[in-house]
Amino acid sequence: MMNIDLHTHGKLSKKSTFSPEYFAEMMFEAKANGLQAVALTEHFNTSNFFDMYDALDQTYPYNGHYYDVNGLKLFPGMEVDITETGHILLIGLKENVLAVRALLDEHTQEGNFIPFKQLLDMADEHNLWKIGAHPFRTSTPLHQLDPALLQRLDAFDFNAKDIYMQGVENYKNLITPFAEKLGVPVIAGSDSHQCLQYGSVVNRLQDSCSTVEELKEAIKQGNYEIEVSPCLHTKVKASVMMKKLLKQLIGEAPSRDEAELGYMA
Repeated sequence: MMNIDLHTHGKLSKKSTFSPEYFAEMMFEAKANGLQAVALTEHFNTSNFFDMYDALDQTYPYNGHYYDVNGLKLFPGMEVDITETGHILLIGLKENVLAVRALLDEHTQEGNFIPFKQLLDMADEHNLWKIGAHPFRTSTPLHQLDPALLQRLDAFDFNAKDIYMQGVENYKNLITPFAEKLGVPVIAGSDSHQCLQYGSVVNRLQDSCSTVEELKEAIKQGNYEIEVSPCLHTKVKASVMMKKLLKQLIGEAPSRDEAELGYMA
């Protein structure tokens, strides 16, 4: 068995610098919350994206498929904005993630994000796992897009922040029939930027996986279950409050999504 979180971040925010100490604390708490693996899906237009992976290379061994972060498997990835509005998680070999990120240099600013189809084609050319992030989030929805394109995704993200906002059953009632109609599985992602959020939602795989291809096949075959923590509301709320405090300390304003989460209250 392997517990994995498929939507996580390695930095407090897009504007913050990558801190090896902060990241190490995040990974320690991920393990403390029963995870054996995470996908690092940092925003593609975060400041100094490539420096983050340079720092990982200098600190942790990479075996060609994942980083070994003190016994925790960390699979490379990123979260990409698309023209039509919405976020796509791409996960795969480090060299392929970095190659696609380099191709996105001209698409990092709002108003010039890459079209959905073009990103799908690019991801397929580089053998990246494609997950539709938080498809029913009010600020960045995906559910309204062309079904033919949505069917090309490998999974949809059952996201802790959206569960917090909408409730477990309400969100299940949105995402489950939507995904089933398209024939696309649903996976869990905490969307953690702050360590308190780990364990809010977890994918429990029947077998341990050591490659993204193995992960993708396990999800495709349904050899997993999603567990929602009974403490999800507390975990997400505490993380929101802590993130607010930390961003205030560095003089950074809340993002649109954070405001949607009640971050301004």
